[in-house]
Amino acid sequence: MLFPETLETERLRFERLCHETVDVFDCRQRRSRHEPGIEDVTEYLPWHPHETVKETADYIDGLEDAWLEGTRAEYLLYLKEGEDGAGEVAGSAGLIIEWETRTAKPAIWLRKRFWGRGYSAERAEALIEVAFEQLDLELVAIPVEDANERSRRAVEKYVEAYDGGYDGIVQNSTVRPDGRIIDHHRYTITREQYRQARSE
Repeated sequence: MLFPETLETERLRFERLCHETVDVFDCRQRRSRHEPGIEDVTEYLPWHPHETVKETADYIDGLEDAWLEGTRAEYLLYLKEGEDGAGEVAGSAGLIIEWETRTAKPAIWLRKRFWGRGYSAERAEALIEVAFEQLDLELVAIPVEDANERSRRAVEKYVEAYDGGYDGIVQNSTVRPDGRIIDHHRYTITREQYRQARSE
């Protein structure tokens, strides 16, 4: 198995997101307009709130295919005992792999009620370790949409903790589902920076 099925940090438990581990109706509820604050959650994400259960089922199908192909690992994030909301799904986290460039791109979305608790950095630490220690990749790259200042601040903190850096802005980086062409700020951590920071 290329990716670990589960991971744990101090406050989070990661469980592979697939049809075997998730109820498609529950998943659709969390990713739909019925979820409180979903418009704020998806403002800078590459997906819109799901309209139908079929859309969610297709999404999970795609994640299963990517897992088997070794190009993406996606996990539900559960809050561990002691956390406000223990046992609930706080969101999901992914690791997108570009084998040709030996690069990993961590991804996350959190339900709005769980913002501001530092879960993003905790999740990043776990996935960065997978990228460098298990998959032996050379670079972790984190793209952040221009104007998403909340995410930029969070990313800057954990990138700095691993002695990584800011590469600059990539103009016309990608197209969102609504047709908007967006710019990305790019942050990176090399394997050497990661290991040096871990040894200090």
